[in-house]
Amino acid sequence: MVQISAKQVSELRQKTGAGMMECKKALVACEGDLEASIDYLRKSGIAKAAKKAGRSTTQGKLVARSQGNTTVLLEMLCETDFVAKTSEFIELSNNIADKALSEFKVDGDIAAPLGEMVLDDIKVLISKIGENMHLRRALRWNTNGQIGTYLHTGVPYGVMVEVEGECSPELLNNICLHVCASNPTYISPADVPAEFIAKEREIAAATPELQGKPAAMLENILKGKMNKIYKEICLMNQPWIDDEKTTLAAIAPAVKVKRFVRWLVGEELPGEKEDSQEE
Repeated sequence: MVQISAKQVSELRQKTGAGMMECKKALVACEGDLEASIDYLRKSGIAKAAKKAGRSTTQGKLVARSQGNTTVLLEMLCETDFVAKTSEFIELSNNIADKALSEFKVDGDIAAPLGEMVLDDIKVLISKIGENMHLRRALRWNTNGQIGTYLHTGVPYGVMVEVEGECSPELLNNICLHVCASNPTYISPADVPAEFIAKEREIAAATPELQGKPAAMLENILKGKMNKIYKEICLMNQPWIDDEKTTLAAIAPAVKVKRFVRWLVGEELPGEKEDSQEE
């Protein structure tokens, strides 16, 4: 068999944009002939897929899958809403979610290793449909309690919530609906960063109407202002979705929310704007 050097692989990657393993496979098949390898990749559709990899993807689909004590939530992106609704894209997204359940054991973010595992499958569909697409996010949670999910049928929001304690399926579903509708940032005031609290207190204390207040009175006012903020940003303190006069903490004191996420297909993620500006 012809020995293929790293330099040859690198050169073919630069010319086609294909992945390292695809380039090496093409070079081996073409006995090191660069031009023949380019044609090989073009015929297989891989070079075509690679050229589309830089195109913007803001549409897509969220998929949730559960098996036993494990739940997966992932986001697949493509270029247009039309493709996002095709049976091929939906089938690919569902198959990737199934692999996330069956091929991994870890708890947490599996987007990178899962993306590598299904890269060839994605490239095949890119070549067939002619649109860029990629796996953007993937979470796999294991639990000793319960995990609920909710996928909104209109605006493509997706929610995943883990709870422990006495929580009926109906209540867990309502918690997911609440997270989708109310968009909390934290679970409870105990989870709010001290730096955020200090900054909000400093801003409130600097307002003209609080100048000259006795220390004890000022402290009570600041506590009241922070409680209002907690009602806006903390899941357990927000007005409950079914009854705004109460809260989740009040109606379900035995339920402990361990973690939650709320995704929107194509939403800007932290660091993305800066990265695009640098480019």
